[in-house]
This record gives sequence, C-alpha cells and structure tokens, in this order.
Amino acid sequence: MNPISQYLEQAMGFAQPYLLLAQDWLTSPAAWSQFALLVVSWLVAGIAAHRIAPRLERLIAPRPEAKGAFATARRFVLRFLPLLLPLLAYGFTAIGEAFTRSVFGSGAVIAFGKRVFLLLAARALVRDILREPFLRLLGRYVLMPVALLYTFNLLEPVSAWLDSLTVELGNIQFSVMALLRGAIAGSLLFWLGSWSNRQSTDYIKAQEALRPATRELAVKATEVAIFGAAFLLLMSIMGIDLTAVAVLGGALGVGVGLGLQQIAANFVSGVILLIEGQTTVGDYVELDGGETGTIVKMTARACVLETFDGKWIVVPNEHFITTRVVNYSDQGSANRYEVEFSVSYDTDINRVPDLVEAAVGRLPFVLSKPDGPDVELAGFGDSGIDFVVEYWVNGIDDGKNKYASHVRFAVWNALKEAGIEIPYPHRVVELKSPLPA
Repeated sequence: MNPISQYLEQAMGFAQPYLLLAQDWLTSPAAWSQFALLVVSWLVAGIAAHRIAPRLERLIAPRPEAKGAFATARRFVLRFLPLLLPLLAYGFTAIGEAFTRSVFGSGAVIAFGKRVFLLLAARALVRDILREPFLRLLGRYVLMPVALLYTFNLLEPVSAWLDSLTVELGNIQFSVMALLRGAIAGSLLFWLGSWSNRQSTDYIKAQEALRPATRELAVKATEVAIFGAAFLLLMSIMGIDLTAVAVLGGALGVGVGLGLQQIAANFVSGVILLIEGQTTVGDYVELDGGETGTIVKMTARACVLETFDGKWIVVPNEHFITTRVVNYSDQGSANRYEVEFSVSYDTDINRVPDLVEAAVGRLPFVLSKPDGPDVELAGFGDSGIDFVVEYWVNGIDDGKNKYASHVRFAVWNALKEAGIEIPYPHRVVELKSPLPA
C-alpha cells in the first residue's frame, strides 16, 4: 500500500468517531438546545462583563501617585480583567448545565462549550495578561497546546502516548512525558527562583540599617537557598530519588574539592569577608602587591576593585585573608595626607608655619578634626629648607578628589604673597684654568 494512502486511512480512522459525534450533535434536538444555552451564556456574560468591568476597575485601581506594595498588588489584579468574560461565560454555562442534564439526560455539548470557554480564557491570559517574555513564550507554546488538547478531550490519550515513549541514557530510562514535564517545570521553577532572587536582593539592599557586609551575606544566602530549593523540588517532580542524588553529590563534592581547592578557598574566604565586615563594597583598599582601588563588587569568588583611572582589577577573595590589606575606609572616612615644599635659606623660617597653616586651613575640604593643618620642618636640603604640611580630609585622594593639587596651589600663593622665595637648584661652575683669548 502507498505510504500516503496508509496515513490517510489512519487519519480517517482517527477522525471517524469525531465525525459521527458531530453528525449526532447536528441531528439531535438536545444538542441544539445545549448550543443555544452556550450562545445565551456567552451573550449574557458579555453584557455582564461590559457593566461589571468598569466598576471593578474604579473600585480596584489605586490613585496614579500611589506607591507601595498594596498599590502594586491592586495594579496587578487589574491586569486580570480580560479574563472576566470567558470566566463569566463558564460560570453561567455551569449553572445551566444541571438543568439541561435533568431535562435531556445529556450534557456533552455543554461540557465541550465549557472547555472552549477555558480555552478562550487561556488565550486571553497569554495575549493580554502575561507581559514577561519568558512567561508569554511558555504560555504560547505550552499552555495553549495543552488547553487545545483538553478542549477536544485529547489530553489524556496524548499524555499516555508520550508516556509510552522512552529515552535510554545508559541504565536509566526516561519517558518523553517525564522529560517534557521536567523541562517545563524546571524552566518555570528557575524563572521563579530568578525573579524571587531579584525581589529579595532589592529588598535586602534597601535595608539601610544593616551593614553593607551583612546585606551582601544575606543576598548570597538567599540566592543559595532559593535555587537549592528549586533544584530539590525539580528532582522531586521528575521522580528522582533524592537519596541517590545525595550519595552522588557527596562523591562529586569530594572530587570537586580535590580538583578545585583554590576556588573552594576563595569561596570560603568570601564568606569570611562578608561575616567579618572588615572589607566591604565602597571601601578604598591597598593590597600587598601595591594595587589600590575602591571595591565595587564582591562575588563568591573574587572582589572587583575600580582604580582612580577607571580600570577594574579582579582580586581573588583569598588575597584579602592571607595577605596584608590596608583599608582606608574601615575606621572612618577621614584620612591624613601631606605635601612637601621648600623655601630659600634667606627666609625667616619662623614665619612659614603660621602662613601655610592658615592658607591650607581656609580650603573647604580640609578638616579641623581630628587635627588641623600642621607644618613641620623636614630638613635642610641642598637648595633650600624643606617643610611638609600635613592635613586631614574627608575622603580619599584619588582621581575624583585631587586634594594635594589644591593644597600645593594654596602653599604657592601664600608664600608668594608673603615675598618668600621658593628655591630651585643652583650649580656653581669653577674653572681651573683661564679661558682662552
């Protein structure tokens, strides 16, 4: 037999019961009465939805300027108003179904109509309500096909057929239905986990009462808990024995621990850093190797430093535990700096401290506490007398805050106004023999 003819014959055999059912419905007064009931239910539902929807919208909708969780929840509920029409039609049909069954002893058309109304509700959900791209994709390619199969009473036969198909991976067998169920449930669970993680992260980082290190630790702990629970729930949905997973995880953990000792050390070091809180996001640090920068990000493996010229340096967490780290921000934001300068040997050096301290103290960023500007005699140089002025500022002298440059300007202007010479190197050349004529 021709393969095409064979497929056509199989298709006709499959469609034969449905053709007979349609013929029976078209010739049965009971079926016509049920069709009429479905049409009336849809019309009544349309009228009711047209009148109820505006009132519900006025009742539920918050004010435009309203904010907060309650206002957000009310706006979220408003998104489900497109479901009002098909659900009302489903409810009115269910009310008339008992009467139809008692009069005609049949309700097949009514049952089919109810499934059609649920299909329309699923269509409205996917088209008008779901806004997340992932959820809309899941609704379009998973929810709608399932609702369509359910409408025509094909969901159970198709599920049984998929359950009979198996995929073998060594000694393990999976049915196609189990794989599809696991893929759908896994994608949905991990999307929910990602969404929950984002919401919890925003909430935790908004808690200003907590230390930055505590907030980072809470964020990491929440992330591990959410995705760990999602993984265990997925294993349970797929019917995988969690005892076997625990044994396999223990063996795998030993292998990973031996092969990835450095990564494990960095992970543990990151947890220690977050618990102690001695180094956190926003601190300006100097490492033992000379690298300096502001910590802009702390991950499970490394910290990211941003230098004053915009470069990012990724430093493993272990370095913050096993090497010397200078934290300029840990004990407070005030830091002391110094600027060197020199004056001529002809200068009355007793005037210099008062002049320079007053000039530097007038700068708006120089602090008077814990100590004001202080000028000290540093030494006697080859070309002049060396001084150094020490000053405290609220911050770090980096690319954004060039404090030293403003201090040097202030020192220069103060000395020039006082007529004090800033020396420069002089060299004396002695000739042992007279110049030729």
